[in-house]
Amino acid sequence: MNVTILLITLLVGAFVTYLAGKKLASKTALGFGIIAFIETAFLICQHNSGISSSFTTQWISNPNIHFALKADGLSLALVLLTTLLTPVIILSSFGNHIKNSNIFYALVLFMSFAMTGTFLASDGFLYYIFWELALIPIYFIALLWGNDTFEARKKAIFKFFIYTFAGSLFMLVGFIYLYQKAGSFMLYDLYNVTLTSNEQYWIFLAFFIAYAIKIPVFPFHTWQASTYEKAPTVGTMLLAGIMLKMGLYSIIRWQLPIAPSAAKDLMPTVLVLCLIGVVYGSIVALKQVNIKRFFAYSSLAHVGLIAAGAYSLTLDGLLGSVYQMLAHGFVIVGLFFVAEIIYSRYETRNINEMGGIRQQAPQFASLFMILLFASIGLPGTFSFIGEFNLFYGLSQVNLWYAIVGGTSIILGAFYMLRMFQKSMLGETNSKIFADVKTNEKIVLGILVLIVIFLGIYPKPITDLITPSLVEIVSYIK
Repeated sequence: MNVTILLITLLVGAFVTYLAGKKLASKTALGFGIIAFIETAFLICQHNSGISSSFTTQWISNPNIHFALKADGLSLALVLLTTLLTPVIILSSFGNHIKNSNIFYALVLFMSFAMTGTFLASDGFLYYIFWELALIPIYFIALLWGNDTFEARKKAIFKFFIYTFAGSLFMLVGFIYLYQKAGSFMLYDLYNVTLTSNEQYWIFLAFFIAYAIKIPVFPFHTWQASTYEKAPTVGTMLLAGIMLKMGLYSIIRWQLPIAPSAAKDLMPTVLVLCLIGVVYGSIVALKQVNIKRFFAYSSLAHVGLIAAGAYSLTLDGLLGSVYQMLAHGFVIVGLFFVAEIIYSRYETRNINEMGGIRQQAPQFASLFMILLFASIGLPGTFSFIGEFNLFYGLSQVNLWYAIVGGTSIILGAFYMLRMFQKSMLGETNSKIFADVKTNEKIVLGILVLIVIFLGIYPKPITDLITPSLVEIVSYIK
């Protein structure tokens, strides 16, 4: 199967969903999302069998731009995350009243299309187009269907848009400069272009600004909490579960192999920024009473650690980083869905106004507890595999980086367990809390099964991503 079929499926799905009307929109979007996931699974089977699914054709002759897609293990792992979470996120919204649902679900599929294209693109200009396209649907999803008043969410979403768009312009300037040196935007042409140390510094910094904002890395994080809070839960899931992985993936795919010398020289500074984000996010999370902001700062701490693993420039660090990208995607989507379920019953996001939920909804509390344990990296969950590799990779650079990064385990366990105690245990809220509905049970069940299965048997992911990461490390060394 040609990899372009996957992109066509998602793009056509967005248009068909829009035309399907409000009554059929959610089911149509879910159907196309499931088809895209099945196609991804088929592409991975092809890849594992040694059959290439990559695609390249001349798109524009002057400048020299190709419509080029690279379906290697690294890109397919992130595409798998995208196409698996897309139908899960869509299903999580079933039962909610969504105004103009055909437009809403069409935007969700179009965003999935753009993010998938970002992970597959192997021409820098095409990659930039997909990168920017992903920003458009989430802007409208958050602005038109978000929480709070229109004015309040407009302020938060506009800040998010300007930050990310402005950061992307630095990356575009970097690509244009590289094109002048290489005469091509193709990935391997850029890998092999000869740059002076000074040129590498500027290219590295141009890419770093774009990626640090998208992830986000401290101190470029100021848009995150407000945007996650104001966006509808589906939008927050897309942002935290998939979109921020675009920046983490791009560090490994584009930034490090193109500017390896600068990456080595700037490693201490970048690692310090990442680890500051880990500690800062954990401490701020402790003070949050809004459960969406709580999970937003928890996410900030986790992605700071993932970025640190990537910037360690070690194979173990890169492996841990990719493991954690996937694990974080599944877990954070589950946690934000938990927050949405609680809000739908209690009509509050204030953790102090919850309590005693476990007595009324034991199935919900149990599924939540497993996701919480996965979030703090309990052995037996996929997050543990990622964190172990991350810390091992950081220790190869400097043991103190691993020690500081390891504080995330202690702090994470403290603030997560305290939040669980306040929300699930203790005195029962006066309102009735119904246990999980069918679609809620399916969504949480899928995510729980994934994090446990891959925590016990991560070999399929390891075999998929290791050859690509070994190749990338060869360019960094």
